[in-house]
Amino acid sequence: MDESYHRAKKRVEDLKGFYGHLMAFIIVNVFLAIVNYLTTPGFPWFLFVTFFWGIGLVSHALTVFSNRGVFSKEWEDRKIKQYLEEEEKR
Repeated sequence: MDESYHRAKKRVEDLKGFYGHLMAFIIVNVFLAIVNYLTTPGFPWFLFVTFFWGIGLVSHALTVFSNRGVFSKEWEDRKIKQYLEEEEKR
């Protein structure tokens, strides 16, 4: 049970980290858009920040939300179980 609890706690911490990242992304980029509009409305420079930071945010989301994909903990557990069963058959 301790292992299940620690995995669940880690999952919650990962989700909190992602949502914090998302909130910072939204707040900072809205602020930058306002500053951009007030200072240099003819050139949308804030989009460069939004684009590159967005790549990082998408990467973070894939890490947090694709926990059942290739190389996840569940995948590792299935492979270990598969190899143990193959060894038992020998």
